[in-house]
Amino acid sequence: MEKATSKGRRPVYLNLFKIRLPIAGVVSLAHRGSGVLMFLAMPFIVYLLDLSVQSGESFEQAVSILQHPVLVVVQILFIWALAHHLFAGIRFLLIDADIGIEKKPASMAAWLVMLLTASVVIVALIGMLL
Repeated sequence: MEKATSKGRRPVYLNLFKIRLPIAGVVSLAHRGSGVLMFLAMPFIVYLLDLSVQSGESFEQAVSILQHPVLVVVQILFIWALAHHLFAGIRFLLIDADIGIEKKPASMAAWLVMLLTASVVIVALIGMLL
């Protein structure tokens, strides 16, 4: 493999695991990822909604599907996606309105998004355990 020797050439190898993104970049990537997760979950959610309103027996079937251990983990991931997408979306709307676009406020807002998302997930976990 050829190494980049001059300034005008692009690097041949880019190790994505060594790149240190600022917290605002992490929030941005997670916002996109949470949007993709919610989009991909829509057919299953619509199926469960349809199943739950058909009859009493089908409602019990939908509840039993949601109580499967693997789907409990998926529900926690979906709660994270919803919370993160909501809070990061509000942050991006504020940035679009030129609020918090300087480096320090943007970083603080990104940390706030992460804190709020984590607190929603912790509350959801406690609620599932009770």
